[in-house]
Amino acid sequence: MYYPYVPHYRQPEPNVKRRTLRVTGEGSVSVQPDIARVQLEVITESESLRQAQQENAQTMSQVINALLNLGLEREDIQTTAFNITPTYDYVDGQQVFRGYEVRNQITVEVSAIDQVGNIIDVAVQNGVNRVSNIRFTVQNRQLYYQQALVSALENARAKAQTINETMQLNLDPTPVRIVERVIDTPITYSTLTVAAESFTTPIEPGESVIIAKVEVHFRY
Repeated sequence: MYYPYVPHYRQPEPNVKRRTLRVTGEGSVSVQPDIARVQLEVITESESLRQAQQENAQTMSQVINALLNLGLEREDIQTTAFNITPTYDYVDGQQVFRGYEVRNQITVEVSAIDQVGNIIDVAVQNGVNRVSNIRFTVQNRQLYYQQALVSALENARAKAQTINETMQLNLDPTPVRIVERVIDTPITYSTLTVAAESFTTPIEPGESVIIAKVEVHFRY
């Protein structure tokens, strides 16, 4: 009897689902700051709103002129807040109107880091009564961030390699996904409430640390 030949097809093996190894990497670069930003406030109070505003405007004008005389440019001085708030006292549990408080805040950008203390002193001597948010950073931040990013990627790759060799995972060295997470930690000093007296304010900028973080996914 003749039996026709029927070819035999081998069933394909089911696809093996590859697993994912996820590692994080971190890199940092410490740099000497070359920019300082300082917030300076003039706060005045009076029963008369008009008088509080006039005193505040006159004092702030005096502060700005003094800063310009130090060599700062007008574009380095920016008004960042202006607030008028009614103030009250509490007498025998009752709210009693006291007057108005006017706050005018400017932010000064300084490239001569060693002059920050002197700038604060001159500002205070001319009427500033609150100094806040002294922030140090770097001009060409992106350049240093790229260096930190390279370190973060190398750190992630080294971690993956260590896990691969220890666990014998047969890891594919080419990542399938990279997620970038940016973290910057500038140095910031606390708020200072000061009086208009003659003194020298020591300011130490320390170092700015620029950090890069990545999350890298590998298949194995």
